[in-house]
Amino acid sequence: MLGRLIAVCGVLAAGPALANDSVAELGTGGIIMSRTDAVSMLSENLYISPQKVTVDYVFKNQTDKAVEAIVAFPMPDIDGSIYDRPAIPDEESDNFLGFEVTIDGQAVKPELEQKAIAVGVDVSDFLKANNVPVNPFAQPVFKALENLSGETARDFINRGLIFIDEYDDGAGWKKVRTPLWSLRSTYWWKASFPAGKEVKVSHRYKPSVGGTAGLNFFFDNKFGGTYDDYKQAYCIDGDFEQAVLKAAKDSPEGYPLLMEQRLDYVLTTGGNWALGTIGDFKLTVDKGDEKNVVSFCGDNVRKTGPTTFEMTAKDYYPEKDLKILILTPYEMPDLVPPGDVPTTSPGTGQSSPPAGSGGAAPDNQPRENKG
Repeated sequence: MLGRLIAVCGVLAAGPALANDSVAELGTGGIIMSRTDAVSMLSENLYISPQKVTVDYVFKNQTDKAVEAIVAFPMPDIDGSIYDRPAIPDEESDNFLGFEVTIDGQAVKPELEQKAIAVGVDVSDFLKANNVPVNPFAQPVFKALENLSGETARDFINRGLIFIDEYDDGAGWKKVRTPLWSLRSTYWWKASFPAGKEVKVSHRYKPSVGGTAGLNFFFDNKFGGTYDDYKQAYCIDGDFEQAVLKAAKDSPEGYPLLMEQRLDYVLTTGGNWALGTIGDFKLTVDKGDEKNVVSFCGDNVRKTGPTTFEMTAKDYYPEKDLKILILTPYEMPDLVPPGDVPTTSPGTGQSSPPAGSGGAAPDNQPRENKG
């Protein structure tokens, strides 16, 4: 899910497999702190949608002495991989989630620490010594790898830093030196928690939204494949199933014209505060469009608007992280006149659904997680 904030008194503490036409979501979250008896989290107001995540906290220093802390927001690790490609809102930026933070309404400009990790080893200095950027998905890294000598490239391969990706792009076979290392980025800043005072901290960012063209769990008009895993992760219930079945029945294509959107958010770190719980917790999930179908696990979830669902709790201790599944309808493109060529998804040969297209899919109430 979308990153975590860590407040450590005095010191800075150091996705799923892809199907075809899929991108993986990066797991991120909110503020956490190494276990402390000084600062408690009085409240957390969390809003999640495919477009943005906002979190508003109120902390209180429970002691009679001021606490100086370094507060950090670790971005989710970006893994260089042969097969999996995560969804990254801005691949070219160090701040690839557009992270912003305020303390008591004042904007804070954090410092950035970045490390490249390969087979568990910090290889940042090695990359910099060879003039290779640490961000494995930014375009400049491929040019830098291309410029390496043959001997240096073989050393990179032996260290588990790169592999040779071979493919035919229509103009002949290509061999591309491709990163395998992970990027670990942390934004951090100094903060003060005055004795006995409340401090408001807010942050926002663009989520990493995983997706699939079609459904991973519905084939030949029945649920199958990874469906059992989906049911457990997203607390899918009968209403959700009926929405999918109706979309399949209503479709002239004979299968549901639905695409997946997946969001993850780390909640389980919220118990590291002085009282071990979140005093007042509020979660709002916004599915984005009335025609979308949503499912996630939560206690006493209620619908509060055409696209929003809310859960509230007192002295909340999250036992599992939050995973959200949103199904968005699309329409197949109309038949094109002779001579016109429909757009196709790269490498699939299948027509791409138009962005923002409609379709009729029933609404769905999230299931309440009873345990």
